[in-house]
Amino acid sequence: MIENHWQLQDAKNKFSNLVDKAQHNGPQVVTKHGKDAVVILSIDEYKKLIKPKMNLVKFFQNSPLSKEDLDLTRSKEIPRDIVL
Repeated sequence: MIENHWQLQDAKNKFSNLVDKAQHNGPQVVTKHGKDAVVILSIDEYKKLIKPKMNLVKFFQNSPLSKEDLDLTRSKEIPRDIVL
């Protein structure tokens, strides 16, 4: 067995150990029928994966449209009545 690979049955039987290894030794791969099925990783590793690379302000500042001269003023007209 590769050090960070677990057969599904072993992963089920030793789940606490699997979680401990994921927290301290990095991602752990669980195999099913000899093929990689899932990866167990610590919450810290997961957060690194899902964290945006930049915040929303920087995203818009880096946009190709940031150099466009957009009219962002609001209309002062009274809105039309609608019947619901």
